[in-house]
Amino acid sequence: MPEVTINIGGRGFDVSCQEGEQPFLESAARLLDAEAQVLMQQIGRMPELRMLLMAGLMLADKTAGLEDQVAELSAKIASHEALIEELHARAAKPSALSGPMADRLEALASEAESLAGAS
Repeated sequence: MPEVTINIGGRGFDVSCQEGEQPFLESAARLLDAEAQVLMQQIGRMPELRMLLMAGLMLADKTAGLEDQVAELSAKIASHEALIEELHARAAKPSALSGPMADRLEALASEAESLAGAS
């Protein structure tokens, strides 16, 4: 099991991971370190445990916000897909015109036929 040293908030931590997981661990550590750096700039030096806790909570808050956005966008996509399906279904059905537009088109067709017959 490989051991990787990650840096968070200017402090090194030795962490074990499964073979092949090092890039994911390092990526996660960079995210956590970015939050820790923000904390250190705002608050200054703090105990290791508190820094990790606060940085983790900040990431969890961002993740929860992103999950809410994903759920909202997924609902919009589902709604749009349903509308697309409905429009496809409508387009596939031949429909006779009805209403004032149909009446007007029928009158124009009759007039065109009578003009054609008069020639």
